[in-house]
Amino acid sequence: MARDTGSIVKMSRREGYALHPKAHKALVKRPTPPGQVTNGRFRGGKGSQYLLQLREKQKVKRLYGLLEKQFSNLMKEATKAQGQSGAILLQLLERRADNVVYRAGFATSRRASRQLVTHGHFLLNGTRVDIPSIRLKAGDVLTLRDHSKQTEYFKRLDDVSPAPPSTPEWITANRKKFEVKVTGAPVRDDAEPDINEQLIVEYYSR
Repeated sequence: MARDTGSIVKMSRREGYALHPKAHKALVKRPTPPGQVTNGRFRGGKGSQYLLQLREKQKVKRLYGLLEKQFSNLMKEATKAQGQSGAILLQLLERRADNVVYRAGFATSRRASRQLVTHGHFLLNGTRVDIPSIRLKAGDVLTLRDHSKQTEYFKRLDDVSPAPPSTPEWITANRKKFEVKVTGAPVRDDAEPDINEQLIVEYYSR
């Protein structure tokens, strides 16, 4: 299965945005993009509108761990749907199985949750699932396989991935049962607030 295996820290520096928890310290220490410092001076600038659109698209694509073709196809789907294309795009991204596992607190990052799903640790409505991009809907239930409950990772879940302060209203997570229920649909506010989805819409509207 195709996936982006580049350095998440370098990607975070490029976008000026922490795409992974471990990137926060790196951004504080080295806030400039990779390869943009010469003789102690930052070669940068405000940039064109196109550059702003491109960087926002890249940021969100990398935040959710998608390749360009996957992201472009989602944007096409969002454009055809009724409503605001940008908000619909984020809704489609939020409904991915790997993102639901991440939002439920079973992993500290989307990369880690993608790996958990890919390795087949979860059942979707009782059937083993190993495709991170599967889109969940209201009524769907993700549960951990009995065999996976015996792995060291899930035995030490509270240590390796502490429960988040809260979960989105559209999902209900039960850590004791290792279960996530989808009770509704995500809204714009359920995605990160510092995403400017309109820039992404403009990028693909060129």
